Amino acid sequence: MSADLMTLKVLLSRRIQLIADHTFRDMDRSGHLAALQQVSELIQDEHLRLKPSLPPRLNHFLQQASFSKALDYLSENQMDSGEPAD
Repeated sequence: MSADLMTLKVLLSRRIQLIADHTFRDMDRSGHLAALQQVSELIQDEHLRLKPSLPPRLNHFLQQASFSKALDYLSENQMDSGEPAD
């Protein structure tokens, strides 16, 4: 997997982790929301930067904000390329 796609994968994973972090949300709602907004903006920036070189299916998932599907796609692609999965 390229470094660019790995960055995207890390950002998508971070967003999912933030969503699942109910302790953070309950203790600091505004901080939690700010963290979610920040990682979402970084994902959008990466998508725009990488868009010309992305596979159509991955591009579709990102355009539709189907971030779990995008992460699954990247994980499956990593496994198919012979690299170990995280």
